[in-house]
Amino acid sequence: MSLAIAFPQIDPVLIQIGPFAIRWYALAYIAGLLGGMYYMQVLSRQLPVMVKEIEIYDFLLWGTLGVIIGGRLGFVIFYRPLFFLENPLSIFQVWQGGMSFHGGLIGVVVAAILFAYKRKIQFWAFADLICCAAPIGLFLGRLANFINGELFGRTADVPWGMVFPRGGPLPRHPSQLYEAFLEGFVLFFVLLWMRRKLSVRNRPGMLSGVFLVGYAIARSTGEIFREPDPIFGLMLGGTTWGQWLSLPMALFGLYLIQRSRNRASVS
Repeated sequence: MSLAIAFPQIDPVLIQIGPFAIRWYALAYIAGLLGGMYYMQVLSRQLPVMVKEIEIYDFLLWGTLGVIIGGRLGFVIFYRPLFFLENPLSIFQVWQGGMSFHGGLIGVVVAAILFAYKRKIQFWAFADLICCAAPIGLFLGRLANFINGELFGRTADVPWGMVFPRGGPLPRHPSQLYEAFLEGFVLFFVLLWMRRKLSVRNRPGMLSGVFLVGYAIARSTGEIFREPDPIFGLMLGGTTWGQWLSLPMALFGLYLIQRSRNRASVS
């Protein structure tokens, strides 16, 4: 067995006062939403201005509900449908964990469509801002996964392998940190670099497409090192359920990129 790095024992509960507890996971969601909102406001000042700052502020509640409701329902439908069918009240026990990024994405998309329609703003310009900010939440969420010692990687013979409290005696890949780097750090700066180009900002939908393709690649790469979901295990050709869920994202992202190339912005 190779030497393993000791897993840092960080209490998942940041602060607890009686029955009231603030967890790192909840803090990651809050910080991601607030940080994302502020970042969207900064980006919205770039020309051409298609979305007003006040509209981004007003979307905070919509986006929060979309993330929470969509993320939870996505976990219920995509990962544990039989369990929740037998235990329907458990659906509302969000504090016990269980959120899906793919479900959260669908929830935010639905919220953004309704909000854009209500405010009569250009949807794809608004979606581009959301996608540029999304890696902030992804980065913080993966760090929270690491602190919780969940969604750990496969067994690994590497110098930086870690023995996770719930992962058995063998060292494993800290795949949460891999995903934080790829889905959060790398994707954030790719979108930031592209957003600086006026030609990209003038084609609403382009950055949304890049985000979808980029996330699908990052997630699929991270899944190579991540322990497969215990319900689905390894699937056709050694693939995972997370990779299959990312496939339609990549295809739709490629469609958006091609579509945005052929359409000029409407200011």
